[in-house]
Amino acid sequence: MSAAAQPSSSVAAKPSLTLKRRLNAPPEAVYAAWTDPKKLVHWFGPDQGPVTKAETDVRVGGRFHVVFNTEDGEEHDVSGIYRDVVPNEKLQFTWAWRTMPERESLVTILVKPDGDGALLTLIHEQFFDEPARDRHEWGWGGSLAKLEKALAR
Repeated sequence: MSAAAQPSSSVAAKPSLTLKRRLNAPPEAVYAAWTDPKKLVHWFGPDQGPVTKAETDVRVGGRFHVVFNTEDGEEHDVSGIYRDVVPNEKLQFTWAWRTMPERESLVTILVKPDGDGALLTLIHEQFFDEPARDRHEWGWGGSLAKLEKALAR
């Protein structure tokens, strides 16, 4: 096989991130926090800024839409389509910001029982670049810290 015909191994994989948290709540409560808009508004977003809109249609092909403000007053608008839904175990959905719809990425949420709580794994893949991944790592870290507090109530 000539060099030109060989598959390229130099194509860089798109950046991704994986975050894990052990939560003091059963898997059903963790899953509900992600799928029930009335619960989502209490923890979504990186800081104490409010969630002003949360809509979910949790089924394969259904959409979600969340709008939130950060403490600096900036509005953030994200939406996507559910690709995989396994109640109390898994959610997978596309992720696109209203301001950059061409930079669609993919989020997978896995929830497993862990004693009297749950182990949550968040995998966010197909970032446009490393700075985008780093910003999302900060944002998801803040959101998961708020989720942990919301579930402890």
